Amino acid sequence: MDKQQPEDQTQPPATDTAELLRVRREKMNQMRERGIEPFGGKFDISHGLAALRAGYADETKVRVAGRVSARRDMGKSIFFDISDIEGRFQCFLNAQNAGDESFGTFKELVDIGDWVGVDGETFTTKVGEPSIKVTELTVLSKSMRPMPGKWHGVVDPEIKYRQRYLDLISNERSREIFVMRSRMIAEMRRYMADRGFLEVETPMMQSVAGGAAARPFETHHNALDMKLYLRIAPELYLKRLLVGGFTKIFELNRNFRNEGISRRHNPEFTMMEAYWAFADFELMADMVEDMVCMLAEKFCGGLKIEHKDAEGNVTRTINLSRPWARRPYRELIDEVAPGWFDQSAEEHRSRCQELGVEISADMEDYEVTQQVFEKLIEEKTFDPLYVTHVPKELVPLARQNRGDDSIVDVYELVINGQEISPGYTELNDPDVQRTRLMEQAGEEIQNIDEDFLLALEHGMPPAGGIGIGIDRLIMMLTGAESIRDVVLFPQLKAR
Repeated sequence: MDKQQPEDQTQPPATDTAELLRVRREKMNQMRERGIEPFGGKFDISHGLAALRAGYADETKVRVAGRVSARRDMGKSIFFDISDIEGRFQCFLNAQNAGDESFGTFKELVDIGDWVGVDGETFTTKVGEPSIKVTELTVLSKSMRPMPGKWHGVVDPEIKYRQRYLDLISNERSREIFVMRSRMIAEMRRYMADRGFLEVETPMMQSVAGGAAARPFETHHNALDMKLYLRIAPELYLKRLLVGGFTKIFELNRNFRNEGISRRHNPEFTMMEAYWAFADFELMADMVEDMVCMLAEKFCGGLKIEHKDAEGNVTRTINLSRPWARRPYRELIDEVAPGWFDQSAEEHRSRCQELGVEISADMEDYEVTQQVFEKLIEEKTFDPLYVTHVPKELVPLARQNRGDDSIVDVYELVINGQEISPGYTELNDPDVQRTRLMEQAGEEIQNIDEDFLLALEHGMPPAGGIGIGIDRLIMMLTGAESIRDVVLFPQLKAR
């Protein structure tokens, strides 16, 4: 905005919301009385606002549109900003250029928050601000409610997450995160396609909830009179495609898990899963490392990602410089709890009390060990770490290690104190797979996906597979501290 004069407030000083609503509705009625439709239609534009700024040149005829986000009335002329999710642009309006009708309409009836279309010519103000000299103004949509305050934006989490549109209107950082998220996902698709992977789609409603150990959401198909589950993972269907002859596939998918909600968990989340025939978990780890570093360099300006608090102070810096560390699960446990694997299950429980790790009475011994890993290693690891060769009980769909059948050939990539990506050398022996699934299911053997096992009996090639938690990856790359800050519409409790 032209800074020669102080800005007006973006909202009138009135404090009575009902009065503000009444005033805006009256302006809408006055528009109609003047023959102006307050909720317009098609408006052909010549430039997006961000593209206009990026390729700016003086004396260019333009036709643009956006929401009025600021204005400064100087009597016989008005400076105002229009904006959208990607940027803003300053406009200059007076009666000499736009005519008395357009000038009067804007001055008397257009408010902060209204959408307008602008025809005009670009010029640069005395203070160097690219601007548009308006020759014609078109009202596109009247905002019936006042916008959030310009300087503080939306700070109430209840409003921020329930009314995301207000957050996007007023908070520049939120806009940046969600634009970046979209562009990162597009770049991940390009990365995979460039390496010969085909994008596929698998069912989101499944008769057996498989591919992960998680509680599913249940639904009912009326026409078929059968229970179905929202998928907890696409893995078993993607492996069916390997059986069918696909050799490089991926899916960007929505998964649903009927479990807790926290700053790291949303019951509906986005993942990328990929399978590469004839590869193994180490090749998959190489690919994930390369992809994440590519995203960081393209969108974050380098391999060092700063995380900041609300005041803008750097709280930690994540270093993605390659090569990333790779260390066995047991070695890491022995560092925080020396001699752990020489002790009994009862000793493990006593040890957890000494280590300050909470466990429950119904946990199996491998789950107790995993709790130690999560609390004392995972949550305290911020730079990338591939944790390899975990106990087979944790990953029933991965191939057992040839030298030690108590562990499986997998990695768990930990960054920013949480798992970002698991990767496996996939188990393709149908008999071993049946045994492993039955051990996992326990008494609920009826939940085993027999059709998947049937597919394996037709022969699945050896393969490597990965999952990448998109929401957590975006949190790490953008510095967001809550998954709610990277999911446009997070799940919330009822009001």
